[in-house]
Amino acid sequence: MKEGAIVCNTGHYDCEINIHDLREMSSSDRIIRDNCREFVMPDGRSIYLLAEGRLVNLASAEGHPSEVMDMSFANQFQGMILLAKEGKELAVDVHEVPEELDLQIASVKLGTLGLSIDKLTEEQEAYLNSWSEGT
Repeated sequence: MKEGAIVCNTGHYDCEINIHDLREMSSSDRIIRDNCREFVMPDGRSIYLLAEGRLVNLASAEGHPSEVMDMSFANQFQGMILLAKEGKELAVDVHEVPEELDLQIASVKLGTLGLSIDKLTEEQEAYLNSWSEGT
């Protein structure tokens, strides 16, 4: 790996990065800050491991905030209801959650916060539908 490489696990389990071998290959390792360990290779290169190789979004971000999870679960639940009602008519395929269902869930969530969905301006619509700007 290149000098200064940052390694993290966004997969499923903490066995996806072989930390034992990384530790064996390195000349030293140290914690340089919370959730960041530096491994120095014999040639002087440093490799930075985040969250001790565990799932970085859970271990370093202190879990998924409930403000995200409640909407994820609502979306999954409403998707299961839709599947129970209409599943026999659906082709075997990957299906997106219908936009109106997604908007309904978002509206309910925003309503609990005293907010509502804004209407995009023409400029925002053009940007959203364009690949010529942004990253």
